[in-house]
Amino acid sequence: MSGFTKRMAGLMLALCMAVSAAVGYYSSALPDSFYISKGGSLDLGPALCAVFPEEQAAPAGTFKDNVEKCSIRLFGMIPVKKAEVITTEAPVLIPGGTPIGIKLLTDGVVVVSTNEKGPAAVAGIAAGDSIISANGETLSSSDRLAEIIMNSHGDELCLSVRRGSREFKTSLKPEFSDSDGTFKAGIWIKDSSAGVGTMTYIDPATGSFGALGHPISDSESGKILPLGSGEVVDVTITGCDKGSPGCPGELYGTFLTGLAAGNIRRNCEQGVFGTLNYRGSLREPIPMAFKAEIHPGPAKILTTVEGSTPGEYSVEIEKVSLTSSDTKNMVIKVTDPELLKKTGGIVQGMSGSPIIQDGKLVGAVTHVFVSDPERGYGIFIENMLSEANRKN
Repeated sequence: MSGFTKRMAGLMLALCMAVSAAVGYYSSALPDSFYISKGGSLDLGPALCAVFPEEQAAPAGTFKDNVEKCSIRLFGMIPVKKAEVITTEAPVLIPGGTPIGIKLLTDGVVVVSTNEKGPAAVAGIAAGDSIISANGETLSSSDRLAEIIMNSHGDELCLSVRRGSREFKTSLKPEFSDSDGTFKAGIWIKDSSAGVGTMTYIDPATGSFGALGHPISDSESGKILPLGSGEVVDVTITGCDKGSPGCPGELYGTFLTGLAAGNIRRNCEQGVFGTLNYRGSLREPIPMAFKAEIHPGPAKILTTVEGSTPGEYSVEIEKVSLTSSDTKNMVIKVTDPELLKKTGGIVQGMSGSPIIQDGKLVGAVTHVFVSDPERGYGIFIENMLSEANRKN
C-alpha cells in the first residue's frame, strides 16, 4: 500500500470516528421532544436538521397541539435520533427588567466552612450542609446555634444535618477556647442572604414571577442556599461599578421600603420563583419563544442601570446550545453603545434581565465572562418556566 493510500485511509478512519462521536454526543444530549409555537419553525443550528415524513404534515390553521415524528440528521444525511416536535400555543408573559431586592432566610443554618480539625469536621459536618436542629430544637437562626454551642459546657450536642436530599444525625462535642473562654465548634455559619437582581417575567394570569435565571448560592461553598422563606422588595439602582476585563462590574441599589412586593417559594438552579403581592405599571405581555425557535442574531435585553425604570438595549445572540440543560444555554454579546458606555457590558445585578428576540421572550441574562464583560451567558425562558411549573 502506497504512502498516499495509507494517509487517505487514515484520514477516512479519523473522519468516521469524528462523525461517530458527533452522532453519539447529539443522540444523548439532544432532548427527545421539542416544542415550537404555532407558525414557528424548528432551528437546530447549521449542523443538524429535522426531517419530517410528508404524510405527517399538519394542516395549516389547526388549533390543537400537533405532534409530529421526525428524524434528526447530521448534515442532512446521517441519522442521529428520532424525536417528536410538538406545535402548541406559547405561554404569554410580561417581560421584566425592573430591579428587585432579594431577602432569603435559609432552611436551617447553613455551614459556610469548618476548621479542618475542629469538632464540626470530626462530627462529619462539611461546607454546604444545613444544620436543621440541635438537641431536638429546630433552628432558624445562626445566633441561636452559636448560643447553644457556647452554653453546652462541652457536653455532646445531637445535630440533625441535611446534605442535599439526605438527612443524618451526628454528635458534636464543643471544645473550650482558651483565647476567649467560650466553647466553640470550629464552624462558620449563616442563616440569610440579601442582594440585588432583576425580574425576568411575570405571569399575567397568576402573578407568579421568575427572576435571576440562576440560584442564590453561598459565596464560600458555591452551594445553593436552602430556602426557608424569602421575599422580594422594590429597589432603585443608585450606582454602577463599570466592568473591565478581569474585573466584573456591579450595580448598587437601595431597598425602597420594608414592604414585601412578593414572596419567594423556590430557589433553584434555574432561578428564584414566587408570587407578587402587588403589581405596578407593567409592559404588555408577549409570547414566550421555545428554545428550538431561538437562533443566533440580533436581540434586545431589558435592564435597569439607573433608577427603577428598565431600558431596552441591543445585544447579539452569538451561540445557542440546545444540548445544554443548565443556566448557560446562550452566549450573548452587548452591542449597544449606550449600555457599553454606562456599564462596560454585563455586570453583577443584571442577572435575570429578559432577552427578547423577534418580539418573543427567549431567556434571561445569567453570567458575565470575567475576561470579556461585553459577553456572557443566558438561560432559555423555557427552562425557567419548566422549573417554575414543577409541582415538587
